[in-house]
Order: sequence, then C-alpha cells, then structure tokens
Amino acid sequence: MRLVHQLLEESAQRYPDKTALICTERRVSFAELDSAANRLAHALMAEGVGRGDRVAVFLENSPEAVVSLFGILKAGAAFSAINGSVKADKLRHVLLDERASVLITINDAQRRRTVESVLPHSPVSTCIWVGGDPECPDVGHVRRFGWEELLGGSDSRPPVVPIVDQDLGTIIYTSGTTGQPKGVMSLHRDMVFAAGAIASYLDNAAHDVIFCSLSVAFTYGLYQVLTAMLVGATVVLEKNFAFPHRALQIMAKEGATGLPGVPTMFALLLGVQQLDRYDLSSLRYITNAAAPLPVSRVRQLRAAFPQARIFSMYGQTECKRACYLPPEELDRRPDSVGIPVPGTEAAVVDSQGLPVPPGAVGELVVRGPHLMAGYWEKPEETGQKLRPDPVFGNVSLYTGDLFRVDKEGFLYFVSRADDIIKCRGEKVSSGEVEDALLAMPGITDAVAVGVPDDVLGEAVKVFVVREEGSTAVERDIRAFCAQRLEDFMVPKYIEFRSELPKSENGKTLRKALRACVE
Repeated sequence: MRLVHQLLEESAQRYPDKTALICTERRVSFAELDSAANRLAHALMAEGVGRGDRVAVFLENSPEAVVSLFGILKAGAAFSAINGSVKADKLRHVLLDERASVLITINDAQRRRTVESVLPHSPVSTCIWVGGDPECPDVGHVRRFGWEELLGGSDSRPPVVPIVDQDLGTIIYTSGTTGQPKGVMSLHRDMVFAAGAIASYLDNAAHDVIFCSLSVAFTYGLYQVLTAMLVGATVVLEKNFAFPHRALQIMAKEGATGLPGVPTMFALLLGVQQLDRYDLSSLRYITNAAAPLPVSRVRQLRAAFPQARIFSMYGQTECKRACYLPPEELDRRPDSVGIPVPGTEAAVVDSQGLPVPPGAVGELVVRGPHLMAGYWEKPEETGQKLRPDPVFGNVSLYTGDLFRVDKEGFLYFVSRADDIIKCRGEKVSSGEVEDALLAMPGITDAVAVGVPDDVLGEAVKVFVVREEGSTAVERDIRAFCAQRLEDFMVPKYIEFRSELPKSENGKTLRKALRACVE
C-alpha cells in the first residue's frame, strides 16, 4: 500500500536538501516542503478535519498550493484544488457540492471579494488566508486564520492518521462545458499508479527539472508535481505562460529538462522571435495533452527543439492519461496519440461495445488502475461513464471520444463525439479541418463548427486567428483548404477573430462558439 503523500515523504528522506520547488525566486527543499505539509496537517486536524473530509484549495500555482495538497492528504482528508481564476458562482457550487469544511485561499483584493461573497452561503467553517488574515470580522460560522499564524505553532512531525490506499485523495471538478461541473473522484491508489505510469514512459528521474505553467488545479498540472515528488525531481512552478520571453529566460536559467504544455501555449512559444537566443539545450522532452497537437505544430516544435523528444498524449480527468505516442514513432505516425500508458488497456468499439476493425471510427474505452472512482455523489452519471463492456469483461471508462486504431494498435483521435459535422451526408471531423488550417502560414488558431444549412444539412464554419501582419483573406483560406481536404470539408463560412474563447485549462470553448451561430 502506498499513499500519495508518501511520494513526498520518501523523496524528503532521500533528498532532504535538494530543491523540490522553484517559484518566483523562492526555492523550497524536499525537507522544507514535507515539514510545512506536516505542520498544515496538524493545524487542520486541530480544526476538526479528519479522514474523508474535503478541503478546498483556492490558490494559484505557488509553494503554498503544493504544501496544501500534501498537508490535506497527511490529515486524512481529500483536497479539491480550484483554479485561482474561477468566479464566485463556480466557487460556490464546488464548496456546496462537496461540502468543504475548510477553504485555503490567498489574501488579495480580487480573491477577497470573491471569497467574502461566497463564505456566508457555504459549508466552510474555517478559512485560511495565505498572506495574512485580511482582518475582516468572522462571517457567521467561519473562523479565520492567517497561513503563517496557523502553521507557526504546529508540529512539524508527520501526523499519525489511519489511511488506506482506497481512501479518497482528491476531487477535481470538470470544466462544465455542459451543465454544472462534476467532481471526479480519485483514490490514493489510482493517483499513485498514474504518477508511476507517467514517470515510467517519460523516463523521469531525480535530475529532471520540470517547467510547469499548468495549473495544479487540473490533472495535467497536478501530475507534473506528483511525478516529480515520486522521483525526486525539481518543479519550476509558474502561474501561467502569458509572458513567453520570461518563461524562456527561467527555463534557460534553471536548465529545464521537461516542458509540458497545451497547443495554445506552444503557439505562443513558437511565435517568439529569435527563439534560438535562449539556451534550452537541457530540454530533453516536451509533452502535449488537453487537446490534440496538430501535425504542423509537431513539426515546428521538432525544428525549434531538435534535441527534445516530443510526446503527443491523450487523457481525460476521469483517467489522468489514456495513451501516449513513443517519440520514435513520430515520423511514421505524426497524427497518432499512441498506445495505452503502461499497465492499462484501451480499445476502439462500436455502439455494442465490440472492437471495430482497423481504420473504422468508434468510441475509445479505457481500462486500468488509473480510472476515477466515479463522480462525487452522482451515481447515475458515474454509471454512464464507468460500465462493464464485452471487450474486457470488467468496468471500463467510456470516454465519449471518437477514435480509430491502425493495424499495429496505434490510436488516433478523431473528435469529441459532438464535434462531428454532418455535411452533404458525410461526416466531417472538425479536428481534420482545424489541422489543415493550422498548417497554413499566418494562422495561429482555428476552430471548426457545424452550422445549420438548408441544402447541406450542416455547413462548415471556421473561426480563425491570424498572426500579426498576416494578410490572409477568406479566398486564400478556402484555396489552401481545397488543396488538403475533400470538397465537402472546405469551409463555407470563415470568421476572423483576434482570439478564441478558452477554458481555465486552455481548451477552446466550442460551446461558446457554437452559440454564436445557433
């Protein structure tokens, strides 16, 4: 039996003085991180937090955020990390839905306004402010503490709490593109397994320095921290990638060996002029998840960072990672997201749950120890997503995403089930249209959606972002697409935008764009 917080404890024993976190010039060793987590655990327990309770962490990427995650686990509770940019309505929903007893947040003007509007109507009984208590009066039943005040007098020794690996470790709320966000439950055992599986195919080791500007409130960012704690690596934790020149300076200074990102981040990175002036020779791997990386971007990244291995990956919050493409396969199948992560299985199935032949499109189902335990207090939705199938005979995750598989077992993302456009009776993959657009010089972002059409059934409409200085017009885009796509895939409507709406974890909000044309 292995617990998530033991990943930190073991590295603190092996590498006590080694730097675990670098964040805005702050450096925290493994021993310091573990000691702070112990002190927080004791403080939480003194406030009545116990096994199975939920504690919400409403912080941006910071050492305090990482301390909070491990301190909560050491107290026997489960953490729910909430992205620092969420608004009051979503914060209120999460706190009420999971019945959080404690909220850890930061003392700044914007966060105070959000938190103060939510606290009186929440189940929170204790609020911990990083940066000091804002010196506001208690709100009804809520007790207030400053971070330093609370941790200062606490015991730095590991607390003794009965926990097993089947206990709840975290609840991560989905982005809620349809309806209210659902809480995805992960147990200690599936979190530890997932961290180990990811570290194994990335060959992570103690010498790694992982540059992470992904929020730890989301699975992709969280597992950068967990895999680093597992192997004793260093994480350079940044709040975002809004200033790519600054990020590149930090990566060069710290000798970053790993760079996890999403397509929007890589678009910013590749748009930097004279990229080669930054010494990134230490970078040995780049990973992409959250959304598929277009083949054109893969080629650009390979040209910009020839020494780095590039991993195209696919996953969902419900399974952390599902598959990855070994970098040595990149030339042969650049549009593939690869094979199942070590120790797991995956298949592409039809509506009856039976495997489809190579090349045919079906739904991806995943099986393994990395699957979620279910949606928090939503048995019906859990039953729709986790159910027995005739392929494996046990419970599998039905992803709802459309894939195909080749004769050698490599997987290819086609689209989300609701991203298929039916034009002239043909099925158009929005992803295929977008890949064609992103291969066009001067185009930095693009999304394809279906719009009602009396003749075609649905017509293809694209929203396009041009890079600064581009003179591309509609005629140019149609001509470029016509050379690469079948005629029924060529966009009928084109709308230029300065930017596309994004979710908190960098995914394009297709629903918002569809609403513009409905």
